[in-house]
Amino acid sequence: MPQEAHCRLKIMKKNVFGIFGLLVTVFVITAIADPNFLSAYNMQNTVKWSSLYGVMSIGVAFVIITGGIDLSIGSVVGLVAVVLSFFTKIQGLDPIVAIGLTLLMSVLIGLIHGLLITKAKLQPFVVTLCGLLIYRSLSRWLTDNQSLGPVPLEGDLGFENLEQILMLDFIFSGQIPIGDFFKLPTPALFLLVLALAGSIFLRKTIWGRYLYALGNNEDGARYSGIDTDRMKIVAYVLCSFFAGIAGILFAFELGSVQPAQTGEFYELFAIAAAVLGGCSLRGGGGSILGVIIAAAVIRIIFNSINMVGISTHLEFGILGVVILLGVIGDEMLKKKMAERQVAASEKLAAELSGKSKGTQNLE
Repeated sequence: MPQEAHCRLKIMKKNVFGIFGLLVTVFVITAIADPNFLSAYNMQNTVKWSSLYGVMSIGVAFVIITGGIDLSIGSVVGLVAVVLSFFTKIQGLDPIVAIGLTLLMSVLIGLIHGLLITKAKLQPFVVTLCGLLIYRSLSRWLTDNQSLGPVPLEGDLGFENLEQILMLDFIFSGQIPIGDFFKLPTPALFLLVLALAGSIFLRKTIWGRYLYALGNNEDGARYSGIDTDRMKIVAYVLCSFFAGIAGILFAFELGSVQPAQTGEFYELFAIAAAVLGGCSLRGGGGSILGVIIAAAVIRIIFNSINMVGISTHLEFGILGVVILLGVIGDEMLKKKMAERQVAASEKLAAELSGKSKGTQNLE
């Protein structure tokens, strides 16, 4: 394994251990501050919301690993939730067909982002910021800014295919009893499957290695024969696809989708989880496991804010501090990795020089 790749792998492992240590610390402190934190009901909620945000954060990680950014993911989540609800309730479509169409829509959104960034040479920040505004506006226009959901609420009779909808409601937002006291939220199973698939994609396939190579050095990746434009498009398509799955999960979990609010600021949670989980904003680094642990840390922090009695007005301030600390940590690790690379190069040069002199003396 090349020295640079080996060093990068060690840093990623340290990131995972570090964020896991932070998770344990926050968990223990919150449990000591309020014993109700360990109640079965609160643990179920923590697992559920950590899973929902974790799915979304994995998608963002693919883009950040390439050195890009996606600010539209929250609006994509909201648009998918609104369109799914519109299809099932207003149009009366078969719910499975509606889910397929919304996922196709999310993939097309990612494809458009990728093409604008690679072919039109637009900055990812600009493309996805515009997407954030456009998709939020579409959500509000489609429903006339009125709330609706993919599942019937009490007294709501405006649904066809009711049996299918209730079955899907259990699949996407149900609970599976484990023992006598704990019920596992089904979004956790979605997170497990998607995280495993994402990890295999990044670690075991040539496409995953290409994403890391692209993030490390785009010019170098291009000169080595990698189709960098195609890989960027793949990253944005995956990001939007994961946002689509998250949008479906949120729609069934919330029951009633607010076009102006559902998904609002979710991109901040996702980016914070990715950065805190070890994804370098410069690209080239990050792991799915670290992102999932970071998503859990953020949810536990927000949970502790409510349980300990800290003002909820500070939530986004705390999120900003988390992102800032993540960026500072990333810069420190980058600097440390660069110093190690320089030291390794100098050591190798010295060894080669010594061997060369020894050969000359023998001659």
